[in-house]
Amino acid sequence: MVSIFVEKEQITGDIITVTDKNDINHLKNSFRMKIGDALRVVDGEREYFCKAVSVGKKEIEVEIEEVFEDRYSTKTHIDIAMGILKKDKMELAIQKLTEIGVNRIIPVQTKRTIVKIDGKKEKWDVVSKEALKQCQGVKKVKIEDTAKLEEIDYSNYDLILVPYEKEEEKSIYEILREKENIKNVLYLIGPEGGFAPEEIEYLMSIGAEIITLGKRILRAETAAIVVGGILVNEFQ
Repeated sequence: MVSIFVEKEQITGDIITVTDKNDINHLKNSFRMKIGDALRVVDGEREYFCKAVSVGKKEIEVEIEEVFEDRYSTKTHIDIAMGILKKDKMELAIQKLTEIGVNRIIPVQTKRTIVKIDGKKEKWDVVSKEALKQCQGVKKVKIEDTAKLEEIDYSNYDLILVPYEKEEEKSIYEILREKENIKNVLYLIGPEGGFAPEEIEYLMSIGAEIITLGKRILRAETAAIVVGGILVNEFQ
């Protein structure tokens, strides 16, 4: 079933009004939507199963038939702080992290970050939104403005994980076996070239667990996806 995302203001009683030009164009031209056709709508908290009641040039109205609370997100809140990658790699990581189900992405400027930007790129939100439609998720991934490692509030987390190529013994599974009642997790992934030694020292000083992902050296975007997948599977 086709899915779209709307803001809460677009929901009035049992009627949802679709006004986004791209969504309207997609529904009318790609899916040939007509009155009576089914549509799945999410607003960040709930999903609505609807049928079209009017299909116009500037808006489409659908009537809500069923409502469900979010059935897809993990109870444990999983965030990632990752070094900013080159365009295609960063967009791939954001797409897959959205599909997996992380809650928040914090783009980080580190000593070895090649890409230098302020704020965040608008395209990142677009990539995440499209991925959310595809994976049938409900909650939008919050993509923060860029930050430095020392600007992150680590006190929000019960567990902080940092994969590091020079760590050879402690695995993510070992750490997860030791921990109980974890509600908020943050994992950090370095940019191309990884974290600098002094950054690892800083992260250890704030209580981060330094872990190995095995003998192979993974690309940053691969490591981000692998660790996210393990955590979501652990806490689903």
